[in-house]
Amino acid sequence: MKKTQRLLALAVFLPLLVMGHPGPGAVQEGDKVKCANLTYAMNKTSVCFSDRFLRRLQLETNILTEPRFMKARLGTNEVFDYPFCIMTGEGGFSLTPKERINLKYYVTHGGFLLASAGCSDPEWTKSFRGEMARIFPDLKLKSIPLTHPIYHTVYDIKSTQTIHDHRGAVLEGLFYNNKIVVLFSQDGLNDTSHAENCCCCGGDELDQAEYFNVNILGYALLH
Repeated sequence: MKKTQRLLALAVFLPLLVMGHPGPGAVQEGDKVKCANLTYAMNKTSVCFSDRFLRRLQLETNILTEPRFMKARLGTNEVFDYPFCIMTGEGGFSLTPKERINLKYYVTHGGFLLASAGCSDPEWTKSFRGEMARIFPDLKLKSIPLTHPIYHTVYDIKSTQTIHDHRGAVLEGLFYNNKIVVLFSQDGLNDTSHAENCCCCGGDELDQAEYFNVNILGYALLH
């Protein structure tokens, strides 16, 4: 990976009003970008997703970030306070009707969701794909080629090789108005090598996931 020499301008952020309160992307120049770790399906949440990429983005660009994830419940208006959310876990799940409504509104009104299966868990992947199909019946998750700008926002990423199997993983995106609003990895972008008290439980992950996540957050804030 080769770091690019570009700086990402905070001036691209414009406040959005969602239901009368700050909505996704409501970040103004000088603000710190806050990212949320979602609680969903009533009480499911990530306990194993490294936040180190938040600090690295600030080191590599002029974007100010909060160094830790905030907690936000998908079924409440809390989710609309953040321009970027992560959603991960293990095992099957079902979203509530309110969570489905909020998630659809969130990503179609400026928010960005990074979803990653914990430990490459196939049951979580199956549930996530099912929820995406239910929430967005007219849209489909599509593979994202290495030529896409998301791989070159801050770092030039030229491979999606996984850590253990050393194979090429496929990142998938849900495109809305010609931009990615949901990015999904069934192999994992949790960056467990840098997560506290965490292991990858026999699953696989993308090599150097931290750099992928820096690019993904940079892309989300610029588009």
